[in-house]
Amino acid sequence: MTQDELKALVGKAAVEYVEEGSIVGVGTGSTVNYFIDELATIKHKIQGAVSSSEASTERLKSHGIEVFELNDVDRIPVYVDGADESNHLLQLVKGGGGALTREKIIAAVADKFICIADESKLVPRLGEFPIPIEVIPMARSYVAREVVKLGGDPVYRTGFTTDNGNVILDVHGFEINEPIKLERLLNNIVGVVTNGLFAERAADVLLLGKQDSVETLTR
Repeated sequence: MTQDELKALVGKAAVEYVEEGSIVGVGTGSTVNYFIDELATIKHKIQGAVSSSEASTERLKSHGIEVFELNDVDRIPVYVDGADESNHLLQLVKGGGGALTREKIIAAVADKFICIADESKLVPRLGEFPIPIEVIPMARSYVAREVVKLGGDPVYRTGFTTDNGNVILDVHGFEINEPIKLERLLNNIVGVVTNGLFAERAADVLLLGKQDSVETLTR
């Protein structure tokens, strides 16, 4: 199977976790786009969705799926999103698309976080993919200097602005032996909105697209 076929496979598998009559949390990215397209086939069975990005909101609306503001929603039974990396504890690196803050907020609200990815995203240790950090623009240089003190190599994502009006530093070179500890350290830097380590709130289920099947990992 091609990578796109694997993404379509896990997108379809994730729909099985959607509760009838519920509002579904929807992430961002190429894999999630396949989930959104599949969700459209059962849109008559759900109330609608809460979206983590303007791009996903547009795609949901194009399918006729109502998109709710998170502040107007009491409960999200299931949140479905992709990942740039996952370890075997289902701790993730996310944010390659720049939507990490809204993704992390919806993941925190959701009862169950379903991560969908192809098998290349499962790694023994996080960190080969750079860790994105969303930063208040005036704090960019300060945050970068603090990140260097922690052993990282921050690179400004030139020409990119998040849906929240902030900037991204992509941090290379971290040896991530304690993901939760690093996630907290980065979030404690003044000027950081949040970072792309999803370790403290890891995924509950990882649907991994393989050549002949979808493997289900849980924690």
